Amino acid sequence: MPSDCAIGIHDLSCATTEFVLPHATLAGHNGTEIGKYHVGIGQQSMSVPAADEDVVTMGAAAAAPIVARHGADRIRTVVFATESSIDQAKSAGVYVHSLLGLPSATRVVELKQACYGGTAALQFAIGLVLRDRRQQVLVVASDISKYDLDSPGESTQGAAAVAMLVAADPALVRIEEPSGLFTVDVMDFWRPNYRDAALVDGEESITVYLQAVESAWKDYTEQGGRSLDEFTAFCYHQPFTKMAYKAHRHLLNTCGYDTDESRIGRAVERTTAYNRVIGNSYTASAYLGLAALLDQADDLAGRPVGFLSYGSGSVAEFFAGTVAPGYREHLRTSAHREAIDRRRTLDYAAYRELHERSLPTDGGDHPVPQQTTGAFRLAALRGHKRIYERR
Repeated sequence: MPSDCAIGIHDLSCATTEFVLPHATLAGHNGTEIGKYHVGIGQQSMSVPAADEDVVTMGAAAAAPIVARHGADRIRTVVFATESSIDQAKSAGVYVHSLLGLPSATRVVELKQACYGGTAALQFAIGLVLRDRRQQVLVVASDISKYDLDSPGESTQGAAAVAMLVAADPALVRIEEPSGLFTVDVMDFWRPNYRDAALVDGEESITVYLQAVESAWKDYTEQGGRSLDEFTAFCYHQPFTKMAYKAHRHLLNTCGYDTDESRIGRAVERTTAYNRVIGNSYTASAYLGLAALLDQADDLAGRPVGFLSYGSGSVAEFFAGTVAPGYREHLRTSAHREAIDRRRTLDYAAYRELHERSLPTDGGDHPVPQQTTGAFRLAALRGHKRIYERR
């Protein structure tokens, strides 16, 4: 796509939680050899939300710097992607819209398809900007990955939000056509309405993920996409960081290449830096990988990056983006590192208390303990209504 008609990611901002649990602490509780976490799944620690944090507070924290930098006059749509929804009817994005003081002349919706939802939001946003290049779309992907205590999935928990401003002539990444698509009805991961924690068949999920990589890539090539050798790096969805390595190894095999470990590392290692210490952030995961890549890599201007978005259940998409000239002037590297470094470390007892905590359901007036030091918090539940405040 010529640069004068390009549409893509104009700005990108990340946020995470108040607390962090090191995997060494989890291993000390359950007796797991620490190498299973640090090496086996590639995780060092996981973000844990405070009692007064949720997908709304994280989403608002990620999006606020974008609105502060660019203003809200051209933002006509907010698309909120999550699989940690707080309401069966009202979009979490409406709360974010209010907290950020966005104009009333805005459409706001919430999208759901497991971890793929952030990519769906990005692609739908591109379509809106293509229709009217004067408009900008605020995409917010925000999730809390939660599994039962002492379950196999516990070590892959995490929480984060990524906000992206989608616009014409983007300053960061120009999203290209075509896309490779794949959908299959499978129960590898799901969360019924009556459960707070997700259910997962770990082995099945890995198998279907790899099938999705292969099938989405096949469709991408059939649609006239780039060859594998053109890409500088690949941003995969990372339920745990080692999955990015597994996925790229499978893609190389699919294309008939030897699985050279140094080649795999060059393609994905820089994308895993934030996910390694934050954990799984579902819809935000692939774009947290993009943030890590842009923040760490030497000059990527003009170079193509591959994206593989996978959402259990399942839907996958492979597409390409070219990094824009001058992108480094628009990065938020120090802010992203501060968001990670400022987290307060939990001991296991405090983590378990937060994990087991649930919000009241009786419709009474219930203040929420003040724990976060962030700009946004869930202050109370009153009459079955969530009350948020900006500090």
